[in-house]
Amino acid sequence: MTLPSRVKLVDVGPRDGLQNEKQALSAELKIGLVHRLQDAGLKHIEVTSFVSPKWVPQMGDNAEVMAGLQRRDDVRYAVLTPNLKGYEAAVLSRPDEVVVFGAASEAFSQKNINCSIAESIERFAPVVSAALAAGIAVRGAISCTVGCPYEGDIAPERVTLVARLMKDIGVQHIGVADTIGVGTPRKVQRAMEAALQVYALDEVSGHFHDTYGQALANTLATLEMGVWQYDTSVAGLGGCPYAKGATGNVATEDVVYMLHGMGIETGIDLDRLIDAGVYISQALGRQPNSRAATAVLNKRLG
Repeated sequence: MTLPSRVKLVDVGPRDGLQNEKQALSAELKIGLVHRLQDAGLKHIEVTSFVSPKWVPQMGDNAEVMAGLQRRDDVRYAVLTPNLKGYEAAVLSRPDEVVVFGAASEAFSQKNINCSIAESIERFAPVVSAALAAGIAVRGAISCTVGCPYEGDIAPERVTLVARLMKDIGVQHIGVADTIGVGTPRKVQRAMEAALQVYALDEVSGHFHDTYGQALANTLATLEMGVWQYDTSVAGLGGCPYAKGATGNVATEDVVYMLHGMGIETGIDLDRLIDAGVYISQALGRQPNSRAATAVLNKRLG
């Protein structure tokens, strides 16, 4: 067992975290969140998505948010692009990376993006080739790699299949996502092993939701495989609009606390990260959904 000495976290809070929030949030607030995350040491942030505002109204201010960022050369700003139309709008905002998202479940693919897995890959192919030609990095996310709200358990072979389809169209990196948070350590390791049949260790990341409280355990289980890149969400923001009962992504604060306690570097200042979580949580009228943040905030009061 060789644990990585350093882990890279991609904070998906501004996009994946906020997309489901019912109350309209200002572009200024979202820009403020991205700035606080980069001030805390995050080097890779998923900022927004270029999807139809009819489907995801919260992301309708995508161009305004991208235009308002005070960019840093050492930070990668990523956006989600579901199709060529989305990509063509996104590219005007000069993202460093575009993200395409498929699923290991046919039923979820239909519910989430209104097409089959095969059709989704056909839809992504021109996005990937256009991005690569423009020198923009391409990441792929595979949803429901462990379980699906409609199909139940997902066989690891499905993950390998979708990973191969993504590799074939030129996707450079894939995230193995437990979208509804039903995964437990061995199941998540099997899903990750399935992805690793197609992608190298440096080209995969974990994306774990905490619905059943398993996200940290699943992070540790994949760290033990050598995985060193993870998607997390400040203040545990998020869920999935097409996955009933899916709670937030694992909180960035909780993962950072665990990693630092294991002597693994992240380059992130936990106190400043907690402040970023408080900033967005106050705007939403609630407490940060992070155990580490709650503990530190209570200590500060003490």
